[in-house]
Amino acid sequence: MLSQQDLFQRIAKTPQVNIGHFPTPLEECPRLSEALGGPRIYIKREDCSGLAMGGNKVRQLTFTIGDAVAQGADTIVHGAASQSNHCRQAAAACNKLGLRCYLRLARDHKSIVQGNLFLDYLFGADVEIVDIPFGPELEDFKIQLAEKLKTDGLKPYVVTSPRSTALAAVAFVWCIAEIHEQQEKLGIDADWIYTASVGGTQAGLVLGTKALNMKLKPYACSPVHWVGKIDRIRDAANSAASILNLDTQIVDSDILNTDDYIGEAYGYLTPECVSALKLVANTEGIILDPVYTAKAMACLIDHIKDGRLNSNDTVIFLHTGGTPALFAYNDELFGNSII
Repeated sequence: MLSQQDLFQRIAKTPQVNIGHFPTPLEECPRLSEALGGPRIYIKREDCSGLAMGGNKVRQLTFTIGDAVAQGADTIVHGAASQSNHCRQAAAACNKLGLRCYLRLARDHKSIVQGNLFLDYLFGADVEIVDIPFGPELEDFKIQLAEKLKTDGLKPYVVTSPRSTALAAVAFVWCIAEIHEQQEKLGIDADWIYTASVGGTQAGLVLGTKALNMKLKPYACSPVHWVGKIDRIRDAANSAASILNLDTQIVDSDILNTDDYIGEAYGYLTPECVSALKLVANTEGIILDPVYTAKAMACLIDHIKDGRLNSNDTVIFLHTGGTPALFAYNDELFGNSII
């Protein structure tokens, strides 16, 4: 059977850069558990990963930018929604490592100079808001931009699937190895790990728990409707297994992922996510974000209320960060009610 130390050694052989604070804390939340009358709850604090107000993408960029540097790149090209956590953390990582950063962000209802977009500008990235939908078209645009930058004499690396999703899965196999070690120190053996994901984060959780033969079962709440999401997660996990030379293979039945908490569309709040965000803030002083983690917490809360989880269970909630995005949603959260 694969050991935790063996897994750490395999991960260490993958090209990476030192940009974050790891391991991130695994913190018990007794007041939240009491408020819900439910299971023992721990939060894995990826929001405390150190770079640019933290988040799970710091762990991922450890490997994607590691891949870029190993290939001799001097420029990172990225792009996503206008309030992208990933792009904010990429811009900060580039500054830390002395790389250029080009961000192409899809125009949407939150293309305002607040939250993550404000930080993109603060970090001095080359930012352009483009009238191209977030998804395959934007990915193609990023690749075309990289080709132009090559003609300008730069050596660009594009953060894009499927490579970036596979390396994200490697990153969250590493996260699971950390959790395995932290559980041993805390004397716990959790039943479930909940998070927000539709890609590499869940892929790594599924691969890591299966490779280490853990009781821990990953459950993910999708923040966006993604066609072929199960295929995407499975393929990323199996690509990561190949990168790490693991014999473990992931099949569709290993992947538990729901679309039930997305709401109107990506980036739009739901009453349940607002309630979950306020509950965690008021019981534990921990700030979720409105796009990802608050929706995943709403899912966990519902599962507790529905009796799918009980007081005998132990649950880990993977907090993927996203805190700066909160400031772009002040009107939806409070409006003028507190002035």
